[in-house]
Amino acid sequence: MIKVSVMYPNSENVQFDADYYQKKHLPMVTKLVESALKRLELDLGIASRVPGESAPYVAIAHLLFDDIASFQEAFGPHAATFAADVKNYSNVQAELQISELIPF
Repeated sequence: MIKVSVMYPNSENVQFDADYYQKKHLPMVTKLVESALKRLELDLGIASRVPGESAPYVAIAHLLFDDIASFQEAFGPHAATFAADVKNYSNVQAELQISELIPF
């Protein structure tokens, strides 16, 4: 299983509409990638390890897929749609990381 983490860096001028992201964008992603998506989690940053300091990311979405091929097949055809929607909730470009999940 793989995890695709879509991470929105925090900064002084970042704008991020968490309500829109949670209620509109992520449901659209879920609908379009269909059954290839095994699980979806959303982290909303509230703090960092330094007291009083902002979280390094305003939001991180974690999308779980069986493998890279299933992610690419499900996500690829809709990538332009997902990218076009970013202007509706943020002014920051997300970072994307694909990780292999190792159970303990």
